[in-house]
Amino acid sequence: MEKIMEIRNFKTRGREGFAKKLLSTAIAAATCISATAMAEDEPAGLMDEIIVVGTAGGAGVKKLDASFAISTLDDQDIIKFSPKSTADLFKMVPGVWSESSGGVSGANVFVRGFPSPGDAEFVTVQLQGSPIYPPSTLSFLENSTLFRIDETIERVEALRGGPNPTFSNGQVGLTTNFTLKEGSEETEGLLKYTTSDYDLQRVDAVLSGEISDDLYYMIGGYVSRSPGIRDTEFNSEEGRQFTINLTKEFENGKVNVYHRNTDDHGTWYLPIPIGAPGVDAGEFTYLGNANRFRELTINSDGDTRVFDMGDGRGFDGHVSGGSIEFELGNGWTLRDRFNIMEGDANTRGLVTEGSAVPVSTLGGTVVETQITGRTLGADDFIQAVGFWVVDKEIDSVSNELSLSKEWESHTFTIGYYQANFSSDDWWSIDNEVGMEVRANAEIVVDAATGAEIACADIVGAPCSNFGLRQSGDATSNAFYIADTWFINEVLTLDAGVRHEQYETEMTIDTGPGFPDEVIDQLIDYDESETSGTIGLNWALNEDSGVFGRVSTGSRFPTFNNFRDGDTNIREVDQLELGYKLSTGAYGLFVTLFYNEYTGAGFTPFPGAPLQSQDSEAYGAEIDFQLVMENGFNLSLNATLQETELTNTNPEEDEGNEAQRQPGWQLRVTPSYDFEVGGLTGTVYGTLSAVDDRFSDQANAQVLDSYEKVDLGVLLNVSEQFTFQVSADNITDEEGLTEGDPRVVGMAASNARPILGRSFKLSAAYHF
Repeated sequence: MEKIMEIRNFKTRGREGFAKKLLSTAIAAATCISATAMAEDEPAGLMDEIIVVGTAGGAGVKKLDASFAISTLDDQDIIKFSPKSTADLFKMVPGVWSESSGGVSGANVFVRGFPSPGDAEFVTVQLQGSPIYPPSTLSFLENSTLFRIDETIERVEALRGGPNPTFSNGQVGLTTNFTLKEGSEETEGLLKYTTSDYDLQRVDAVLSGEISDDLYYMIGGYVSRSPGIRDTEFNSEEGRQFTINLTKEFENGKVNVYHRNTDDHGTWYLPIPIGAPGVDAGEFTYLGNANRFRELTINSDGDTRVFDMGDGRGFDGHVSGGSIEFELGNGWTLRDRFNIMEGDANTRGLVTEGSAVPVSTLGGTVVETQITGRTLGADDFIQAVGFWVVDKEIDSVSNELSLSKEWESHTFTIGYYQANFSSDDWWSIDNEVGMEVRANAEIVVDAATGAEIACADIVGAPCSNFGLRQSGDATSNAFYIADTWFINEVLTLDAGVRHEQYETEMTIDTGPGFPDEVIDQLIDYDESETSGTIGLNWALNEDSGVFGRVSTGSRFPTFNNFRDGDTNIREVDQLELGYKLSTGAYGLFVTLFYNEYTGAGFTPFPGAPLQSQDSEAYGAEIDFQLVMENGFNLSLNATLQETELTNTNPEEDEGNEAQRQPGWQLRVTPSYDFEVGGLTGTVYGTLSAVDDRFSDQANAQVLDSYEKVDLGVLLNVSEQFTFQVSADNITDEEGLTEGDPRVVGMAASNARPILGRSFKLSAAYHF
């Protein structure tokens, strides 16, 4: 034990074009380090924080000592960034490409070149060290949809690759762990009001303190509403959330329990007809009062139901859980983390079908709007737009139990992870009808008959509807063993092996726009896989180190994969080499990665033929922070990567780039702390730049590169009152994040742009 304490005390003190990019970035980073090295030396601090994600049982390790690539953000980082959604925050993590243009929910998030048509197949969101829903993606659902950021969050950890495949739910890509604030002996509170130029009205509150000796509480939440940056003419974004976190400390351990209730939804922003007359890329949305409610047939008896398309996408449910950690003596430590989640994650959206066309293409048909009776001219544009409805009831229970033993130079851990989860779905999607190309549009009709203009009349081909009733239950049982070996004062070796048994039972009923009460598929699946990781950390001195890691992991097919006839197990082999540096002035993580991915199968949209692809990817991630005594601060994250599809179906796609993922992206945030007339504050800005990408596997739909600029100022009027003004996309850039997933192998006329320019103002009272 004495030896291990001595070691811990020491530790606390391809391609030519791509190679050129990587080399130039490394030179730039070295130049930046040399310039900041002249800052006055202070005790190490930027990487002293303890992280738990990626460690056996959540035991924790100092960030500087981690043998894997991890980024951390505290509550002040989150306040400055002012994310519009959980997925929006992921933009601050290198190695991650996050498309948050879908609104408060419905994001697409990609990690390290792993091929995927969308959603967030390789992203797990944890709360207090437990996954909120073990499968990272189902159709019309990804983890960030189930989680909302508010003032109750203390910090977030983001781990890419590394030991991820061994612990918790075995995520091979990105695991983000959100940590709640805890109470202390001092009673503290915050009341915050936020408004915007798009009529956002939001109130946040949080209160924390001590209930009795060593028993602490934190309660908080928010209520909000707005019509959205893409104005829908009504409050289409509405939300409320309440969180309570209780912590009891003992001489030899700690117990924590929490409960979070969320009811939050917003418009699901989708690809729109870019370039059509009257379409403002930053503000356009079809949804409005004229088309908000839609009656659809729900069964073969002809029964109907009216759906509110204003409900968009979101989550109405609760997440509860807790953890215990006790030192049992003689080097033994027991840890347990559990999570229970239940709720509805429904989707309502207006989805474009085919191109927008002028009325003249209908061959002389006189077209009117359905409600106001306006006659459209021959040069006015119309488009087929579908009313998509997905009801999804989900629940999960997960638990991770571990027992660790410390010897003189080893820490050995054995763990057991168990999860049960389900999803019950009812779908009615497509349901296309003609609509005028106009913000908050009306459905269009034949002036002579009053009949709605049909989808087929606009796209020139038959349009079919798709309905589904699906019920699935899955169970995961995984055992892992892990060991950390403190070889000497500078070398640490860690390794882990995980064996997982995965079972799924499903019933699937499809039909023409609604389930037809005939069972199409019965799924009974039972498979197992073994994952592993080994990493070496070399402390060059008390401020810097290098690490290397090899890992192999897998992802089992989820409910939507089985429905599409895809039973492939996704397998990922990863190699990482990293350098890290931390002083009182700056911190730097540079990680080189390489991965091979096999087993991917997907459909670009429901009902499309199954496609497949493997891939190889390599790249570099840079995470840099600078804190100067003169008040100047800088944070930078950058990603360079090269991807190549292999073993594809169709075969002609082989050698293409992975869809939707840029070859490079850069995010730079300078800030300056100032004092004027007794007032203190911070002025800051962010430049985001991204390379061009391909929206589809065929690499036919090109999404151009773009730059985005955000600005903000934080002002401390007194110890109690603070104000913040933030401007998002100040230049009103029209960057595209997605083409048309329903168009395969050709250029698309529809695309999903980033949100337009907006401003927010917040006032907070601290007590």
